[in-house]
Order: sequence, then C-alpha cells, then structure tokens
Amino acid sequence: MPVQASITPFSGTRVAIVTGGAQGIGKAMALRLASDGFDICVDDLASSAGLLDDVVSEIQQLGRKAMALSYDVTKENEVKKLVEETVAELGSLDLMVANAGIIRQQSIMEVLSANIGEWESVWAVNIRGVVLCYKYAAIQMSKQSSGGRILGASSVGGLQGFAGYGAYCASKAAVRSLTQTASLELSKYGISVNAYAPGIIESPMIGQPEQVANLVSYLASPESYFITGQTISF
Repeated sequence: MPVQASITPFSGTRVAIVTGGAQGIGKAMALRLASDGFDICVDDLASSAGLLDDVVSEIQQLGRKAMALSYDVTKENEVKKLVEETVAELGSLDLMVANAGIIRQQSIMEVLSANIGEWESVWAVNIRGVVLCYKYAAIQMSKQSSGGRILGASSVGGLQGFAGYGAYCASKAAVRSLTQTASLELSKYGISVNAYAPGIIESPMIGQPEQVANLVSYLASPESYFITGQTISF
C-alpha cells in the first residue's frame, strides 16, 4: 500500500531519545547522533547509572546537551515520563530510537516442560517496550509541526529463526511488522517509522556497534526523509 507522506526534512535543533543507551549499540548511536547535532536523552536501567553518566559526559564533550534517565521501557507510565521529561528539558522530541532489548536462550521444548516466563520477559522488553516507545513518541511528534522519526530495533533473527532463540526471533519479527504498520498510520502526521536489523554485533553479542550507528545516523538525517516502513538488514 503506498504511503501518502507529508514527512519533511529536519531543521533547527534536534532532540533524540535512545533507549538501552548506556553501552554497546545504544551508546554508539547516542554518540553518533550527538556528533550529527542532536541533543540526547539516554535511557537505561538504574543498574547502569554509572555508564549513563559516562555517556552524558561524552555527549557534552561533543558540544551537545545531554540528560540521562533510568526508566523501564516495559512500564507504560515510565515511558510516558521518559518522553515528557525529555521534552520538558530539551524542548522537543524529533527522534525516538527504541533500542532497548534482551536475548534469552530457551527452546520450545523447554517451555513445554517448564514455563513460559523467559519468553515473556523477552517479549516484555523487545515488543511491549518498542510499542510503548512508538506510542508515546508518536503522541508527542503528532503535536509538533515538524513531525519526527521513529526507529526500532529488529534483527536478522526477525527474518530467520535460530534454534533455541524462539522468543527473541519472534519478538524481532514483530518489530518488523509493527514498523510497517506504524509507518502507514503515522505518515500523515509527518512521522517516518523504520527499523534496523543487524546480524551479530559486538555488544558483546561480531560486527561493530558503530556500523549500526552509521545506519541510524542516515535514517535520522534530512536526506532520508522519504524513507519509511523499512527494516534494513545488514
């Protein structure tokens, strides 16, 4: 289905939220976006507070404003606060990077003989967390004349199953479908929605986090304003 897009390039000061931003891919993305001119809110769990402070310091050294929050993306009221506090402090929300995610190994047979708890914990972060980030980013961006960009974390596991990782693969496939649907529904508000789907990346999960950051940098750039509904695998 074609998208009737009213998406326009960014102009002026830009603000981004990066969830799961304390280390690995999230940190690399936050630093790259800061070097591209974004003011940044990095979010991660409270147990990563020290790492978050380090990321904020590095962003500030690049000459950008930065803040750190420790909200849980699986909790709706906390994601709402994440967006509200970012806008209150930094002025707007132009880019949401729903990067937070987890991976657990548990076979389908193990689920049959035990319980589905490990699967539910993966789905809570990788699906519910992404849905909530998309939701509250879209609410804010739809109020802005400039619209915005939303990016979600998928994976090659969303295209191909891997034995022992059913929950993870299913969650990443869901992000791909969610992204396609959201792009169709949100383009009329000037919001583009895309996802990135890396293979094995040193986080410490082979590849470099900076490679993902380079793609996110492009998808957040004025040059990519016409791209929406895509999940880019690499």
